[in-house]
Amino acid sequence: MFDFKNKVAVVTGGAQGIGKVICQEFRRAGAEVCTIDLLDNDGFVGDLARKEDLEAFADQVIRQHGRVDFLVHNAAPEMHGITQGSYEDFEHALKVGVTAPFYLTKLFRPYFGEGASIVNISSSRAHMSQPETESYTAAKGGISALTHALAMSLAGKVRVNAISPGWIDTAFTVYDGPDASQHPAGRVGHPLDIAHMVLYLCSDQAGFITGQDICIDGGMTKQMIYHADHGWTLEGP
Repeated sequence: MFDFKNKVAVVTGGAQGIGKVICQEFRRAGAEVCTIDLLDNDGFVGDLARKEDLEAFADQVIRQHGRVDFLVHNAAPEMHGITQGSYEDFEHALKVGVTAPFYLTKLFRPYFGEGASIVNISSSRAHMSQPETESYTAAKGGISALTHALAMSLAGKVRVNAISPGWIDTAFTVYDGPDASQHPAGRVGHPLDIAHMVLYLCSDQAGFITGQDICIDGGMTKQMIYHADHGWTLEGP
């Protein structure tokens, strides 16, 4: 569907999970892919929470390619709750989930190619929560808000959108029964569900889309549940 030959795609957190599949799909479409991850990978090994690593990574990308066409902020912050999470835990999550996307975008700003696109990977948790998820949820809420702010600041130069995944099976497990059927779409999500939307948002076909946060969760955030619906009962706090 997509032809990204002679395009340069930068993906954070590209060594595993959704990020790895995004990198694979960009390469299948012909793009040159650069990634940064704490884990070993064929790009840059570095910590997104460290300013020095962000600057070194950006410098390497520009020295090697001279420009950036697509920038995907995918790296996930850690999840720590109000009970056990420390000040440092919360701060680190915001550095990885919000500060790094802001700063990498700033570093690459002079080098974005014509028709460039940024895609931020947020989460349905930016809009709904489970207990003890404060650091992750706050970071995802931050990147969703950063999306429309950057879309305005970069208007006319770069389109900026977000994707908010729901339950995505990054372990490639086969789920059936209630785990799958609770989703209105009838199944758990797959990393390709996210990767395909990333590539679409980076393509010319999405040229009129910017500042948006697209939720891909099989319909779960639209499902209204009351006590006793489908056998579910409220047990109380």
